[in-house]
Amino acid sequence: MRKIVFFSIPAHGHTNPTIPVVTELVKQGHRVWYYSFLEFQKKIEEAGAAFIACDECLPEISQKELERKAGKDFAALIEMAADTTMALDPKVCDELREIQPDCIVSDSMAIWGKLFANKLGIPYICSTTSFAFNQHTAKLMKRGFIEIWRMIAGLRRINKKIMQLNDHGYKVDNFVSLIQNDNETDTIVYTSKEFQPLADTFSERYAFVGPSIRQTVPVQDDKRDKKTIYISLGTVLNQNQNFYQNCFKAFANTDYDVVMSVGEKTDISSLGRVPANFIVKNAVDQIAVLQQADVFISHCGMNSTSESLYFGVPMVMFPQHGEQRMIADRVAELGAGVKLKGSKPNDLAKAAAEVLVNPAYSIEARKLAESFRNAGGAGKAARVILSKIGKGS
Repeated sequence: MRKIVFFSIPAHGHTNPTIPVVTELVKQGHRVWYYSFLEFQKKIEEAGAAFIACDECLPEISQKELERKAGKDFAALIEMAADTTMALDPKVCDELREIQPDCIVSDSMAIWGKLFANKLGIPYICSTTSFAFNQHTAKLMKRGFIEIWRMIAGLRRINKKIMQLNDHGYKVDNFVSLIQNDNETDTIVYTSKEFQPLADTFSERYAFVGPSIRQTVPVQDDKRDKKTIYISLGTVLNQNQNFYQNCFKAFANTDYDVVMSVGEKTDISSLGRVPANFIVKNAVDQIAVLQQADVFISHCGMNSTSESLYFGVPMVMFPQHGEQRMIADRVAELGAGVKLKGSKPNDLAKAAAEVLVNPAYSIEARKLAESFRNAGGAGKAARVILSKIGKGS
């Protein structure tokens, strides 16, 4: 029996892929502790891990805001990660000394997990739910002017936090060492080599295991007389009334069935009259919907993109920030979808029609689906973790 500790940030796209891995490790008889946030307690405990809440140590910011900052404000992200590390330090370090884990598996953005591992000499495995990043792939990140300005303006704040971390016993040379793994770091990446940009620039220490998708009973395909469009902007940056109303205008009174998920905080009644061929909900079972969808209009978060392509569903892409733009560019490059040129009704209608009429998009999406399924998923991720610490019972 091995003892494994997980750390993640309070974000669905970073937590969800790890849950099947935890389930697999527990099923094999290993003990797992998971440092996370109350929003995720139920699913973590259902996976069989011991849940440990970190909410009180997240400094003066909501869980949703942390995920929002992760995509929009790099300096603020580093500040929050450093503050969270220092706030957790006394409690977590004492607990880790008592648990004596065989390894720590920490999300690439949960910088505190990496720092705790280094400080206490515990083997560390990075869990990467986006693309893997190094000096080569970083050049593909197309940041907007505001994002670049925020990063430059925040350098002084970042350096101040690095000094504070060093004062707390964490050896940090610069912010690059915080966020970037080198080719000597054991890293699990939840995508396939075929989808990962510049995959040949990463060492064998990077295990591309494919998406870790929650397993469901296959949906019975009993409707094929109409094409189905699924629309969602994810769990965070989804309060976009104008976009949803443009979707109404684009697809009302068409031969499409449309399922639209608008997020928990969107008041559906504020969107006006819902067209007869639309189903609009605050939340849906995305995996179930994708098993029947013909095209997915998406913000291009990594989790949503992986789930769409896993089921061979081509995409119409509406990215909101740098990381999502990089993902959208990769999907477009591989021919599995198109990027919106604008978000007006005509833009939406033309893009969806292009993907639905041209079979090439579905063909390429199915190729990526095959690469995802062949990569190994949660079982492969669990085997990688155990191989790094030595197999045993």
